[in-house]
Amino acid sequence: MFNHIVVGTNDVEKARLFYNAVLGTLGFEGEPIRDVKDGVTRLFWRHEGNSFCVSEPIDGAPATPANGGTIGFKCSSPEQVKAFHDAGVAHGGTSIEDPPGPRATSFGDVHLSYVRDPDGNKLCGMYRPRKSG
Repeated sequence: MFNHIVVGTNDVEKARLFYNAVLGTLGFEGEPIRDVKDGVTRLFWRHEGNSFCVSEPIDGAPATPANGGTIGFKCSSPEQVKAFHDAGVAHGGTSIEDPPGPRATSFGDVHLSYVRDPDGNKLCGMYRPRKSG
């Protein structure tokens, strides 16, 4: 549904290590594309027609996370939800909310995990089982 998502960072190298590990659990491979323009460094991970970008702020002010914002990544299994979370925590992220696992929501049963990246951006790993029949 989306074309691209961009989050800010105050430490490009720390963000690269964190997102290589976390996105690696979802099948992203290799190093991100590094783009430097006008002294601003951006890292792009591209996968299945979508782009996720981490960028130093263009305006030169410090990067801050969106208040109330969450970026959700689709996972293929409950195990991948946990791997997504654990890779994030192991690479400088912070576990938030409940531990990874099943949840009953208004849109059905899902498996969720939440972690903040080193810059405070809120990420969600989510698996929604397919209904049979």
